[in-house]
Amino acid sequence: MKFISPKIDYAFKKIFGSVQSTDILISFLNAIIYGGEKVIQSLTIVNPYNPGQLLSLKDTYLDIKAVLADGSIVVIEMQVARMSGFNKRVAYNLAKAYANQLETGEDYLLLNPAIAVTITDFILFKKTEKVINKFVFQEKEKNFECLEEELQLIFVELPKFKKALSELNSLADKWIYFLKEATRLDSIPENLGEVEEIEKALNIANKINLSTEELDIVESRAIAMQDERGRIAYAEEQGEARGEVKGRQKEAISLIMVLINQRFGEVSEDIKSRIETLPLTNLESLVKVFLNFNSLTDLENWLEENS
Repeated sequence: MKFISPKIDYAFKKIFGSVQSTDILISFLNAIIYGGEKVIQSLTIVNPYNPGQLLSLKDTYLDIKAVLADGSIVVIEMQVARMSGFNKRVAYNLAKAYANQLETGEDYLLLNPAIAVTITDFILFKKTEKVINKFVFQEKEKNFECLEEELQLIFVELPKFKKALSELNSLADKWIYFLKEATRLDSIPENLGEVEEIEKALNIANKINLSTEELDIVESRAIAMQDERGRIAYAEEQGEARGEVKGRQKEAISLIMVLINQRFGEVSEDIKSRIETLPLTNLESLVKVFLNFNSLTDLENWLEENS
């Protein structure tokens, strides 16, 4: 057996967002939100995956949105790469799901709680080793809750999950292992198969059960996902490099201004400005030759030649 990655948006929506996958989504949400307790008994998927409407690569599969039996709204999202404004996007999606329950002028008492479940394939909270982190509104200093969990943010950080197959105990462990490691499996392990909904999810993810068109889309989206990760990683590397250069440039400017003030006293704003706009290589050269200057004129002549 070979399984597609549930982390790919198309696959994630097919596994958890199909009409026939309601029991899968119920089990997953009970595991992540309620620690395995069977709190959710039924739900309705608002924007189900439709196998008859395969999207092209330029399109995107939106989050899974479900309404629980008690009216609560749950928005589930898989995010494989960090993006600009990610925190704002998560907050926006939660606020939007909550506010869109009402038409203009309707009573606020009609509002039901909203929960955003976000699975990330990158580290989000470096201050904790917990894989699942849950947030509600709290008073900032005393940390007592406000709004009675009317709005909740729940994050699952896949890279933090280190358990081996033999170490899986809870239902949450098994679902997170499925999300993270499905592509490494060549059969359905016994301790995953004993959870009926996970076995069903693995059968949906089994490549042999997918059409040629679906496999092509999965492959295309996987490539796009890797390209996006590479682009982000490159941008971060370039940003770090620019930050390092900027720091060295600032240090060089400070050193040169100290040397100038000690030797020639206060200089004009024009000279300061010209020094501050020098590239790092020129600044480093100026530090090396400065002690050879006998007067401010020597400095000005050097700046004329190197600015």
